[in-house]
Amino acid sequence: MKRTENAKVPTPEEIRNDVSAFLREKYGDQVVIPQNPDTMGIQPPASETTAKAPYQLNFNLKPTELEAFLRQFVVGQDEAVEILATKICTHFNRMKLETAQENFESLIGNIKSNILMIGPTGVGKTFLIKLIAKKIGVPFVKGDATKFSETGYVGGDVDDLVRNLVHEANGDIKLAEYGIIYLDEIDKIASSGNGFGPDVSRSGVQRNLLKLMEEAEVDLKVPHDLAAQMEAAMEAQRTGKVTRKKINTKNILFVTSGAFSGLADIIRRRMKQQPIGFSHKKSAVLEYGDEEILKQVKSEDLIKYGFETEFVGRLPITVCLNGLDVEGLYQILKNPNSNIILGKKYDFKAYGIDIEFDDGAFRRFAELAFAERTGARGLTSVIDRTLLKYEKMLPDTDIHKLMVTRDVVEAPERELEKLLTQFYIKKVQKRFLMRNNVVLTFTPTAVEDLKQMAFQKRITLDLVCDELLVDYEYGLKLLNRDEFIVDEEIVRNPKQRLEELIKQSYEKKK
Repeated sequence: MKRTENAKVPTPEEIRNDVSAFLREKYGDQVVIPQNPDTMGIQPPASETTAKAPYQLNFNLKPTELEAFLRQFVVGQDEAVEILATKICTHFNRMKLETAQENFESLIGNIKSNILMIGPTGVGKTFLIKLIAKKIGVPFVKGDATKFSETGYVGGDVDDLVRNLVHEANGDIKLAEYGIIYLDEIDKIASSGNGFGPDVSRSGVQRNLLKLMEEAEVDLKVPHDLAAQMEAAMEAQRTGKVTRKKINTKNILFVTSGAFSGLADIIRRRMKQQPIGFSHKKSAVLEYGDEEILKQVKSEDLIKYGFETEFVGRLPITVCLNGLDVEGLYQILKNPNSNIILGKKYDFKAYGIDIEFDDGAFRRFAELAFAERTGARGLTSVIDRTLLKYEKMLPDTDIHKLMVTRDVVEAPERELEKLLTQFYIKKVQKRFLMRNNVVLTFTPTAVEDLKQMAFQKRITLDLVCDELLVDYEYGLKLLNRDEFIVDEEIVRNPKQRLEELIKQSYEKKK
């Protein structure tokens, strides 16, 4: 069919809608054409956007300044903080030098200060890099190495990490080219060296990352993205050419991390053969824990672990982080900048409740978290479990302050029951005094009976009191009482006991 000269040219949005409708009809709702061009690396025409000023790198931090900043938030990782602050500052200051001088002569074969972080889960690897990226003001992207495949058809394509940087930079490609990509669980893509099975894919992911970690041009339009292809076709029809937007990875800093289970054994075997550094006795190597052994890691150990030689060469900086013991976890909570404690304070503040923690609570939380063996993540878990019912129940009360003590941590439900009981009893006393000018006092046994009744009726303790004492508001006026003790007999037989009290009062008057 020939296209007439006056035929209307469809807009990209109309094409997307038509294709989406066709695909839904054929394959169901699971196939969707993205509507937001930014998610595909496609930028709207210049006439539809406000022009942005070109990004100017302005990085003036010195290593000591970044180190001091990190120490405000991170405890127990002095060596790691020192290495990261120094090498990352140098990386960005060197970029500033290169961009400031038009005729700067780049070194051939120069290797970036890409970083490999080794440490157990929950010690703050991700947190450290996020802090650094925030302080510097560059976009940050985190990925999981296990989610990527060699081909990109299963899992994900490593190039997606670079495209995500552009998204984090709000479409500013220049800013994205100075970003930080953090790739966790990098140890999971190490090949065991058998040459078949999943190891082939793992080696392929390593090779794909090699290109990015050095210098590569990444096309922002995903080649197999149908919507991107339609947009390119429309652009070609409109302008006669297709502009390919790319991002260069030359200045992007890559930080990788992993727990590296089994790496310590490889290092021990090497050190037993070459026992220089610890002792001339080969058996002495066995006396050191994994934490100390991992600090002796060399490139040859990582290669034996299953990494390509070239891949190890692209990660010249190795940082080993310490595991967290009870004291380390305790210091995290004590830190006035602790995100864990500040986050929990914000949770309760959302309901108008000020929550505080004493030293005993911090210490007990640290002990419980250490038993979970998940590092700082364990702190979040034990604190959430302890305070969940408080977070649920206290917003229904007028309680505006909560002090978390060691007793609360060890028996949260018991202490919550005490707190709520005290609150509801005071509420009843205050309400009764205001309405009747009578001071009520409850015996311990009466309180226990009231709590049991509230549990059985599934209502709050103050409502149980209102039901039981409804006749006492008038009855106590007849008795001319300004003080009254509620005991277990009144709780169990309120009407009968009131009648007896009134009868006894009249008999005394006679």
